[in-house]
Amino acid sequence: MKRLLLIFALLAGPALAVQPDEVLDDPALEERARDISSGLRCLVCRNESIDDSNAELARDLRLLVRERLLEGDSNEEVVDYIVDRYGEYVLLNPVAGGANWILWLAGPGMLILGVSLAAVYIRRRGQAEEPHVAALSEEETARLRRIMDE
Repeated sequence: MKRLLLIFALLAGPALAVQPDEVLDDPALEERARDISSGLRCLVCRNESIDDSNAELARDLRLLVRERLLEGDSNEEVVDYIVDRYGEYVLLNPVAGGANWILWLAGPGMLILGVSLAAVYIRRRGQAEEPHVAALSEEETARLRRIMDE
C-alpha cells in the first residue's frame, strides 16, 4: 500500500497547481497545454509559471491555453494569442529580438565596460610617476627636532 501511495505521489507531483477540472481528456493535447503553460509567467506571482501558480489569473490563463488548443491552434499560435493580450512580460523566457536585444546585451556590455575601465585605471596607475618628495631643509629638520623634544 505504501508503494502504491508513493507511486501515486510521484505521478501526481507534476500536476502542480492544475486543477482536475482543467485537465483535457486527450493526453496529447494536455501534454501540449502543459508544455505551453510552463513557459508562461503568472502575472500575479511574477516568477512562477501559470502551471505552478494557484492565482485565479493563472487558472484563467491555463483555461485559455486549453481552450485555444481545443479550437485547433498550434502551440505558437496559442503563445502569440496570449502575448498579444498580455504583452511579452507573460513569457518566462523572453524573445531575444527587437527591443529586447538591449536587455539581453546590457548585462554582458556592462561587465565588459567595467572590466575595461578597471584595466585602464590599473594600467595608468602603474605607469604614473611617483610624485617627487623634496627632503627637509636644515631649518625644517631643526624645527622638527625642537617640536619633538618638547
